[in-house]
Amino acid sequence: MSYLNISQVRAWLLPMVLLAASAAYAQAPTVPGTQTLASKHDFKTLVARTEAAIGAQKMGLVASASASAGAAGRGITIPGNTVLMVFRNDFAVRMLQASVPAGIEAPIRLYVTENADGTASLSYRTPSAVFAPYKSEQLDAMAVELDPIFERIVRDATGG
Repeated sequence: MSYLNISQVRAWLLPMVLLAASAAYAQAPTVPGTQTLASKHDFKTLVARTEAAIGAQKMGLVASASASAGAAGRGITIPGNTVLMVFRNDFAVRMLQASVPAGIEAPIRLYVTENADGTASLSYRTPSAVFAPYKSEQLDAMAVELDPIFERIVRDATGG
């Protein structure tokens, strides 16, 4: 009987994980309000452009998370991905005055993903779609203000 060593397992497992992830991405359900814009920029450039566009729209980059950066720290290479969490305190206060349960929705997330051809895409859910389930006139009014801000961030970042 022969056994695989850890290098052989990694060599076999990583391509399978990447294949499964790409198949899952291709079959991801369409969530209402989700927008994805392709760009001509590479992943790192699109992340930097998105961060700059967030600041230009006077919004705050509350936090970011990157599975690809975490994997790289473990010596594993996966396609680039970063979630940028964006909001601003005046909107947060208004949101919570309208609906404490809606607080789970903030910050709004922008998702930068690396494409197979070396370019990157930017996905997000429009604030109006994010807050619609709460059926609150105040949240709807706030979302009407936020939608064009996020549209400008995405447009400026992707160059679209």
